[in-house]
Amino acid sequence: MNIPAETIQDVATTGRGLSQSEAHARLRAEGPNELARQGSRTVFGILVEVLREPMLALLLAGGIVYLALGDLQEALILLALEGFSVTITVVQESRSERALEALRDLASPRALVVRDGERKRIPGRDVVRGDIVVLAEGDRVPADGWVIENDALQLDESLLTGESVPVPKGERAADFPAELPRPGGDELPYVFSGTPVASGSALCRVAAAGPRSEIGRIGQSLASLETEAPRLYRQTRRLVLVFAVSGAGASLLAVLLYGLLRGAWLEGALAGIALGMSLLPEEFPVVLSVFMAMGAMRMSRVRVLARRASSIETLGSATTLCTDKTGTLTQNRMTIAQLPLSTAASSKGAPKVRCRSTSGH
Repeated sequence: MNIPAETIQDVATTGRGLSQSEAHARLRAEGPNELARQGSRTVFGILVEVLREPMLALLLAGGIVYLALGDLQEALILLALEGFSVTITVVQESRSERALEALRDLASPRALVVRDGERKRIPGRDVVRGDIVVLAEGDRVPADGWVIENDALQLDESLLTGESVPVPKGERAADFPAELPRPGGDELPYVFSGTPVASGSALCRVAAAGPRSEIGRIGQSLASLETEAPRLYRQTRRLVLVFAVSGAGASLLAVLLYGLLRGAWLEGALAGIALGMSLLPEEFPVVLSVFMAMGAMRMSRVRVLARRASSIETLGSATTLCTDKTGTLTQNRMTIAQLPLSTAASSKGAPKVRCRSTSGH
């Protein structure tokens, strides 16, 4: 089930393969064959995001005020609690970012291409439009392209269509239309990036790579989505605003009363600050951040990555899971799960048979 070497040599010598200089020129002009890495976060960026959380910012402000007032014990307690929660969150989210980067690297496999009449194994990111790619069973398609030589090629396109059954491919050696096809349907002489080869082999001419491929367009559409703040975050921000306004109002009132009634403006300022600090809920940010980080760590132990700790709240509040059509999770086939123990058990009527759907995975 492999394409003969003579056929590969013929394809290369007929002018359908690229030279190294042409490939390098297209790589410089069109960019690498990889998905855009938008939203990649550094440790410093994660730290800034964490410190922007309203309750953590409130805790930091309280520690600084206590330190300014000379109450070293209270200041150290608050700052130590915040440092603990921030450290846990930053470490966990940094680990998730590194794991996601490793997964992105794995999603860009090496490819076998024909250049200058020779087969060469190159990184998937170096595949360009016009390259001749050699596909065999077990490979992953590095870029979208037309099938120009086909030997019973079948691809698993469930990544794009949800269909778990391998799709047979056709062949189109010439007259490639400008409009690229969409996934779906049998005997389509076109392959899509990221889909594994279930069986057979083929030669393909790359028509679209990187963000111009089908999976690249999906990635670009996902990158344009706006992330909504979790409900707990919005409620926390509202709570912080209420406490901040209340504390500021009480502090200002205390300062005015001390100053106007007693003439002790300095003593009133200290009393106002102390009153405002007593209204700050220092325990809230510690409990919220630590529990979110602990949830992300527990999920990582079962190989589930949470890029942001706030996503734990969204996952925990889910009550309904919606699945795709038949073929993604099921095989549209019923199997017998239980039969009557004897014919006597069904003598009063038709025998009762319990059935269940067969899982597709």
